Amino acid sequence: MAYTGPLILGVPWTVPPVLVRAGAELADALGVHLVCAYVDPASVLTEWEPYRTRTAASLDPVVNEEALYPASEVRASLTGILGPQGTAWSFRELHGDVASALARLADSTGACMLMVGNGRGGPLAKLGRALETGVADKLARLQGRPVVVVPEHTRARRTGNRASY
Repeated sequence: MAYTGPLILGVPWTVPPVLVRAGAELADALGVHLVCAYVDPASVLTEWEPYRTRTAASLDPVVNEEALYPASEVRASLTGILGPQGTAWSFRELHGDVASALARLADSTGACMLMVGNGRGGPLAKLGRALETGVADKLARLQGRPVVVVPEHTRARRTGNRASY
């Protein structure tokens, strides 16, 4: 099946400029719209309901003013990197499990592919990824679209007294 829709870019709360720029460059090269999606995992959707009867209703219908902060901060960071929203890019706030939410968005928009970062660097983050399947792995299992993983961190290699990247 050929997908001709937008490029979905999964954006974490701490927005890595390298990830956003890579998404914008790829979307531009493909001639597609870039949809930057922030998933708030603190707001849980009814993921366990049968697919055909599933709604996007939150289990916590009370509006939490503090929960609005991360999405507005992410949007402001994206605007600082990409400029104002318009024909080139747009922003979506999603809720629930990150991979499931991104896969649903890809399905509903007919996305051509998804792009995510490889997450935080460091030994604790590496251990966490080993214990829990990463978003990219889950996405690859949930749907058949290509999933592009962008390294967000470079690791310094020691060469003499200098660090090279």
